[in-house]
Amino acid sequence: MNYPYMPKSTALWLIENTSLTFEQIADFCGMHELEVKNIADAENHRMQGLNPILNGQLTRENIKEAEADPSVRLTLTQEIVNAQEKNKRSGGYTPKLHRQNRMGGILWILKNYPELSDGQVARLMRSTNPTVASVRNKTYKGYSDIHVCNPVTLGLVSEGLLKEEVTKAQKKSQKN
Repeated sequence: MNYPYMPKSTALWLIENTSLTFEQIADFCGMHELEVKNIADAENHRMQGLNPILNGQLTRENIKEAEADPSVRLTLTQEIVNAQEKNKRSGGYTPKLHRQNRMGGILWILKNYPELSDGQVARLMRSTNPTVASVRNKTYKGYSDIHVCNPVTLGLVSEGLLKEEVTKAQKKSQKN
């Protein structure tokens, strides 16, 4: 499911400027209905509302249709959905809990996809070429403490991005 950028600010704007139900706003913003109610009840807003029409996330027609019929759900514009899908491919923030598993993810990729270059693995796992090379050569300082783990299931890398890199490596090896 795709949600708007800055969902709380978008929810605040929708509360203040439309007659949508809390349920509709919560569904659109990916929040719980009580969170939306809490935003509406707060007298001192520490955030500023974000107009989803101006930034292209919603159309005025979609809002009017949803205001007329409470069973209608708001939907993001296709341009925003496409942009979010494109951004999902890139890495992003790795939670502290999973940072310790990065070396295990590198080792898992090296064991399961030896055709990938060090640069490809480094890009996938947001690491450096020398680190990947040291794990590959078993010279990494904490190599004996590395626990092999699947980085896809941990959310360190997307399965689509991994498959894409593997197909690139296979095409490159077929050319040579």
